[in-house]
Amino acid sequence: MLRCHTLGIVSPSSPLPEPPSDPPVSGDCAPGFESVREAFSGNFVERGEVGAAVTVIRHGEVLVDLWGGWSDEARTQPWERDTLVDFYSVGKAIVATLVLAAVDRGDLAFDTPIAELWPEFARHGKERFTVADALSHRAAVPAIRAPLTDDDLFDWDVMTAAIADTEPWWERGTRHAYHTNTFGHLVGEIARRVTGQLPGEAVRPIADGLGADVWFGVPTDEQGRCADVIWDSPITEPLDADGLEGDTLLNVLASFNPPGYSSVGVVNTARWRGAQVPAAGGHGSARGIARFYAGLLEPEQVLSASLLQTVTQPASSGPCPILGEDVVFGLGFMPTTERRPFGPNPGSFGHFGTGGAVGFADPVSGIAFGYAMNHVRPRWQSSRNRALIDTLYAALH
Repeated sequence: MLRCHTLGIVSPSSPLPEPPSDPPVSGDCAPGFESVREAFSGNFVERGEVGAAVTVIRHGEVLVDLWGGWSDEARTQPWERDTLVDFYSVGKAIVATLVLAAVDRGDLAFDTPIAELWPEFARHGKERFTVADALSHRAAVPAIRAPLTDDDLFDWDVMTAAIADTEPWWERGTRHAYHTNTFGHLVGEIARRVTGQLPGEAVRPIADGLGADVWFGVPTDEQGRCADVIWDSPITEPLDADGLEGDTLLNVLASFNPPGYSSVGVVNTARWRGAQVPAAGGHGSARGIARFYAGLLEPEQVLSASLLQTVTQPASSGPCPILGEDVVFGLGFMPTTERRPFGPNPGSFGHFGTGGAVGFADPVSGIAFGYAMNHVRPRWQSSRNRALIDTLYAALH
């Protein structure tokens, strides 16, 4: 039996306190972008925002750098300029960049079998799945079959061994499914087999070089900067996988094996904040996210221009049993689509996170965008990030 509980997570049983009419908002906007500040303030008054930040950089110039609200549900601790928060799947693109950088260096190729780097992954007929399959959610391990505990969740070797020992959910080349949580351990282990470093160690040179305040495993002495996640979700009771099968079983195991894999029950603990759980447990600031994407737009600073062009194109498309609709995946990034747009321009790429956190780059306009918040309404689409993105592009024209 797989159990999901709410210990250690703020899950409001009654409506959140009414926001004041004049929410505390700090930071700056370049002339002509005052409307973005108005939209950001409007998120608090009209759309239930509790604490958040947004940063926009264009060609190295900071156009928008705003933060506001509160880092706790009681609205007693203001969101500060350097507040960190769990940005969930925004971290998928960051951990994928560790593998992409290895491809750029020639240490591996997209068609390299995962098992060539990680021999244990070949178990149960997975020997033909490639690095590209892992990056495009086609590696057939979106959920771990063997029951795991939350103690297992915090042991990298246990988690990666469980993924390697998982029987594939489909034959290679027949399907894709969003690897909700296993993506971080799968792609992170591929990177570790090349670099010898866990994701939290491997990302530091990239993040520090860009001045990007993003983390896989927030150090103990930095955790005082973390905002509490307020999980506004109907998931409040244990989930039982017994008797389930097919895609229904896949969905439950993908989110709740181990029980805290999606952060439920553990998110606001020091253990979670300090853990290596790259697909759901990355932390950072909106400024850090934006600086990461600004670095990607600078040729050769993080990745070569030719490689970036390749990995941000559609690599897999079709129905996804996890997301419940047709989805397009790139190689580590999500290309902009009509359903999940990163602004109006073709060629934009990035990644959303649960509740609406988002980072993206738009090569056409030169925009790098980062948004992070602590009031989490599950699934990616958010009226809050849409208001910010739409207002930004209106100001650009």
